[in-house]
Amino acid sequence: MSTDILPIATPRETRRAMWRLLAQRPGRLALTVFVLLAAACCGLAAPAILGIMVNIAASGGDVMNLLWLAIGLLVAGGCGALLGILGQNLLARICEEALAGLREEVFAAAVRKPLAQLEKAGIGDVVARVSGDVEAVSEAISGVLPAFTSAAFTIAVTLLGLGVIDWRFAVAVLIAAPLQVFTLRWFLKRTAPIYRTVRITEANRTEQIIETVHGSPSVLALGLGPRHAELVAAASQENIGHALKGVSYLTRFYNRLNLAELIGLSAVLVVGFWLHAEGIVTIGAATAAALYFYRLFDPIGLVLGQFDELQKAAAGLGRMFGLTMSTAKTSPTADSRGTDSGIVLDNVTFAYPGQRPALHGVSLTVLPGERVAVVGTSGAGKTTLAKVIMGLEHPDSGTAWVGGLDSAAAAPADLHSRIAMVSQEVHVFSGTLAEDLKLAKPDASPAELSGVLAAVGASWMNTLDDGLKTSVGAGGHQLTPEQAQQLALARLMLKDPPIAVLDEATAEAGTGSATMLDQAAEAALAGRTSVVIAHRLSQAASADTVVVMEQGRIIESGPHQELLASGGRYATLWEAWNSSLSRN
Repeated sequence: MSTDILPIATPRETRRAMWRLLAQRPGRLALTVFVLLAAACCGLAAPAILGIMVNIAASGGDVMNLLWLAIGLLVAGGCGALLGILGQNLLARICEEALAGLREEVFAAAVRKPLAQLEKAGIGDVVARVSGDVEAVSEAISGVLPAFTSAAFTIAVTLLGLGVIDWRFAVAVLIAAPLQVFTLRWFLKRTAPIYRTVRITEANRTEQIIETVHGSPSVLALGLGPRHAELVAAASQENIGHALKGVSYLTRFYNRLNLAELIGLSAVLVVGFWLHAEGIVTIGAATAAALYFYRLFDPIGLVLGQFDELQKAAAGLGRMFGLTMSTAKTSPTADSRGTDSGIVLDNVTFAYPGQRPALHGVSLTVLPGERVAVVGTSGAGKTTLAKVIMGLEHPDSGTAWVGGLDSAAAAPADLHSRIAMVSQEVHVFSGTLAEDLKLAKPDASPAELSGVLAAVGASWMNTLDDGLKTSVGAGGHQLTPEQAQQLALARLMLKDPPIAVLDEATAEAGTGSATMLDQAAEAALAGRTSVVIAHRLSQAASADTVVVMEQGRIIESGPHQELLASGGRYATLWEAWNSSLSRN
């Protein structure tokens, strides 16, 4: 599995980014704090009232007073419960709205990332960040964070109440604090990296599953099912192993918390007995103090125990914020070696990891408005050349200037406003035909959409029952490979970039459709600077310049007729091409 995962925000960066999200709703956040604080204060009334009732009962007081106090106890308990529910719902709503916005930012950030970076990270990492990580954070926000916050308020108010009765009760409660703090730090230190690893191994597992499903035809054809099942199982076992380590630490964590509670309660009872014996506090006050501490059992256990879930959420948030916070490279100014619609490659060398150079010392100049066809046998480096020009791969040495921008250093948005590519593999997006086209130009009118389809020869659009409103893609009308290519070329025309790259964009066409797609490509490239990775040499014949590549180098370059007359490598390829046509 790839180790080139996308950036992960540090815990400090995550806290700052989360606070910025919540601070966008200051009024509602202040209301939520007030409601939760009021709920905690109502809860504080119950032990105090019970202490007063103990004093009245011990002194043989009026029964009616006890009745009124009992009613007050019920009212305080009811108000505390209602305010607690309201406060938790308010907090959950604020956080869910913030998470919804963050989810959109994460997806948008993933779409803006350079394709090469996403490929190196693996699709599993991206999918995990916009699905599994979001789910972990959502569960924490809806079920953990509100209860955690409410419990934290309860603890703070209860400690204040103990101090009001007698400061020594608060000191007694704090006797358990060192063990609780030590236990929490011990737990966090050991589990934080575990949960980060769990999220990463889950992404690796997702990547393996997606690869297996995506390549299922080959897996089934070659009988590789058991092998891929083993790979998925191994990835799952790795993920489970790290998760079980976290469970082991969690069990030991709760055992130590129980010991801290025993120490704290014993201290409060001893102090209460001593203060009452000395006549400093009444039996009712001592009872209230004991009830206060007993009341702390659940919130303290929840606060400390829910750090486990919050850590999982924090790990997910760190991965989500990491994707949104990674800074995009700034676009440099235009360079004298390029123009607004020209391409200049200066001694470019590039190699895929662990492989020989796919490009070696390639220099190429494409003038504004010029069309260059790149030809060569499979593995010559043609597609790699297209990726470098598009900025999808960055040169190991040398520079690629596209429209005056360094393709390796330019911000993707700036670069892609000047250049677009249509590849051999075209994706038809789910939705109507109009919606698919409008991905290139959202404000395009129906007339524009019909116009670009007509320009690329997509007359089949007129045979559709619903025309531009016809559903295409998964679950809709299935376009043939040729029709999908015409759709992609029409999108190129709508986007209208000054520079275009066709990477064997018409290679899937059969003999009968080749001429039709070549004409569609001619229409789409008209008036643009273009580089055509030519699958058929008929595309090269109509280009201004033909570039012949072999083993990552440019070995010939010039107009079609001049290269034929020179009798070199291109002439040999042309002869072989024409011979294959005559045999067919």
